[in-house]
Amino acid sequence: MTMPDTLFNRFKVKFEALQGHVHLVASWEEAAEEAGAICQGAEAGRVALARAPGPFQEALEGWCKRNQTDLLRPPYAADTLPGAIDAAQVGITCMDFAIARTGTLVEVSLDDATRLVSSLPRTHIGLVSARELVDDLDAAAPRLREIFAEHPQNCVVSFLSGPSRTGDIEMRLTLGVHGPAAAHAIVLSEAMDVEMPHG
Repeated sequence: MTMPDTLFNRFKVKFEALQGHVHLVASWEEAAEEAGAICQGAEAGRVALARAPGPFQEALEGWCKRNQTDLLRPPYAADTLPGAIDAAQVGITCMDFAIARTGTLVEVSLDDATRLVSSLPRTHIGLVSARELVDDLDAAAPRLREIFAEHPQNCVVSFLSGPSRTGDIEMRLTLGVHGPAAAHAIVLSEAMDVEMPHG
């Protein structure tokens, strides 16, 4: 049986074809529990959080306390970077939107901490609302123009499609050389009225 041709299913198929993992949830509490399960699978003793909605952060703090997991969260002191985040096994960041046809999470960061949380830990979890899925790069272009117009300075847009990969080592595909070896996308269902924070 084939899946219906929705933006979510297109994104899921493509992201997973790139060896990422997609999780669909219906509440911030469920998102935090899903993130917690990923942290357990990664045997994480320390988790770094960049930016996330308050309800998710509160639920994740509860999960970390119950599971004796150290949670790092903003604000990060400049003199502790990048070492503090590099010591985390899992990084969690909020995505601004996602591109279905390429299986790409789009992250806008206005500070070093956000970029470090999504790139230094061995496992990255990106949170995105299903209503923030767009079809292709043409549909993404107006969003990007708006973002750069709103933040003309110190704005970096990262396109994250599955785990980090390279073919430079003896022409063999190797994961996790230049960034996370495991990538997860937690997608909030379209029925939710959510406000995803900007970097």
